[in-house]
Amino acid sequence: MAYSTQHKNKKTAVTVVAVVAGMIGLSYASVPLYQLFCQVTGYAGTTQVAKTAPDQPVLDRYVTVTFDSNVASGLSWSFKPVQNKMRVRVGKEVLAFYEAKNTSDETVTGTATFNVTPFKTGQYFAKVDCFCFKEQTLKPGQVVSMPVSFYIDPKIVEDKHTRDVEDIALSYTFFRADVQKPEQKISSIEVRSKRSLTF
Repeated sequence: MAYSTQHKNKKTAVTVVAVVAGMIGLSYASVPLYQLFCQVTGYAGTTQVAKTAPDQPVLDRYVTVTFDSNVASGLSWSFKPVQNKMRVRVGKEVLAFYEAKNTSDETVTGTATFNVTPFKTGQYFAKVDCFCFKEQTLKPGQVVSMPVSFYIDPKIVEDKHTRDVEDIALSYTFFRADVQKPEQKISSIEVRSKRSLTF
């Protein structure tokens, strides 16, 4: 009887340890899995990444892209789009610019999160090259021009949920790279979602 109880306790302990270990592993995997899910589905306005320009015809259809910029607390930078809006042809690769300045007296590295609104257009907004693909380091007082090359996938006009879209807002938020936590990256998408323009 004592052996049976001891065996059950040992089995229960092993199960609890396995569950805890699984939960810890899942918590570490949740951020990259969430980001992968967003990139594949365009969830929360997450844009796509394209290695090259679109191998599709440029349509006689235009969409107005509005550019938005934000800086999180803790990062002493000014950050703004060079152009407020662009009228772009669907399927054509275009180049836009943002400008950032380090207003502090120390060298600082920043990293940008991003999304587009309406969220449903995320899966059709593709970036070929972007300053947001890697961290940006600015020296005290340094001003840099940050390009983003993108196109709007022609498939946007085939989707009944997006074929009527005429305006898209592209929004970036810069964070200080050495203090940003993975969970902040996720929450920043949610916060920006509430602040971004919707059409």
